Amino acid sequence: MKILIACEFSGTVRKEFEALGHEAWSCDLLPTEIPGNHYQGDVRDMLSEHWDLMIAHPPCTHLAVSGARWFKEKQTEQAEALEFVRLLMGAEIERIAIENPVSIISSRIRKPDQIIQPWQFGHGETKATCLWLKGLPKLQPTNIVEGREQRVHKMPPSPDRWRERSRTFAGIAQAMAQQWGGLAFQQCVQRTGYAVNQLAGLAQPASR
Repeated sequence: MKILIACEFSGTVRKEFEALGHEAWSCDLLPTEIPGNHYQGDVRDMLSEHWDLMIAHPPCTHLAVSGARWFKEKQTEQAEALEFVRLLMGAEIERIAIENPVSIISSRIRKPDQIIQPWQFGHGETKATCLWLKGLPKLQPTNIVEGREQRVHKMPPSPDRWRERSRTFAGIAQAMAQQWGGLAFQQCVQRTGYAVNQLAGLAQPASR
């Protein structure tokens, strides 16, 4: 399967799909932290290619409600960020997941299909993560654990704070690859198998 992980520099989600044998590509303006298939540039350059699945992590700087006190001062930036989200949602890809924290996407575009937490996937922390889905089922929890630490929220100010806050938890990345990657593969095999059977039937001589 050909998978696009948009707006990812860490390689966390990409490597989980790669581990299952998929052709996975990450894309970001920054270089990848983990060697592998990565396009350093604008994701718009890649949307015209064929992809079986896209998981996108659009920048939340101007969207997350955690920064609501600054909203009035950055309406232009918000409008551009929302337009980028609409572009990703409208991409001609059969299966799409858009990931973002609680944000104005919910009020300005549409409500998320699902809200997940790290503690549902093996990490004893809280960080509400919204998912907007197209052609994909909701993620099923894989490892509910104790612990509700607000580690990400409590990170002290630093030049790399935004980078650390944006990382996908490994347990969530694994669930995406195992559940969505497996589903996409099954659907494509079924479709391809059906097409092959149809062609084989057309190739058979007509009965007399």
